[in-house]
Amino acid sequence: MRNLYIATLCAAVLAISILGLRGRIFTRPPADVFPEWVFPGMKHDPNHAQQAESGFFSDGRSDRVAPPNTVAASYGPAGQPLRSDNFLYLGRAPDGSWARGFPGSVRVDMRFLERGCDRFTIYCEPCHGAVGDGNGVTKRYGMGVTPTYHDDRLRKMAEGEIFNTITNGKGEMNPYGDKLAPSDRWAVIAYVRALQRAQAATLADVPADHRAQLEAP
Repeated sequence: MRNLYIATLCAAVLAISILGLRGRIFTRPPADVFPEWVFPGMKHDPNHAQQAESGFFSDGRSDRVAPPNTVAASYGPAGQPLRSDNFLYLGRAPDGSWARGFPGSVRVDMRFLERGCDRFTIYCEPCHGAVGDGNGVTKRYGMGVTPTYHDDRLRKMAEGEIFNTITNGKGEMNPYGDKLAPSDRWAVIAYVRALQRAQAATLADVPADHRAQLEAP
């Protein structure tokens, strides 16, 4: 019986808290749940709003003038300043078309491919599969048809267009520009090209000093 009384009391308090004071206009400040002496500075934040008055500075303004010789810089979603290289940041050639190949500032080597493999495994493999054939784990859970990287359309697609797709998404694919820095997007593209090359490789693509290992019984 005691538990019933306690439960009824709690229900009544909850109902009054939710419904009893709705729409009421208070004429006095609300109760200070976090008193100043317990949490110093928590209630009275010294920060100023933009374009507000301030008695701290001599000119009475909260906004401060930039120091002399300050150079403005534009920052994109991934926090990269001064994005003047359209090839690197947009995948565009000088004439505005999708660029082919990789930006000059990108060095495609084994370390770069390993980085691309790492990012691909995290962000791409769940849908596109480990070898890029579109048979990722999401396909088992009702995901629509995911294109394979190994059809001619994607093999012939310019690297810049792939970069744009990773950045902004396409169809059911979400954008990854907020998750992958531009250099990581190019690393993923390099790894995708490696997957495509591996799936269509022949013995002639193998360096001569390694062919004996493949031909051995």
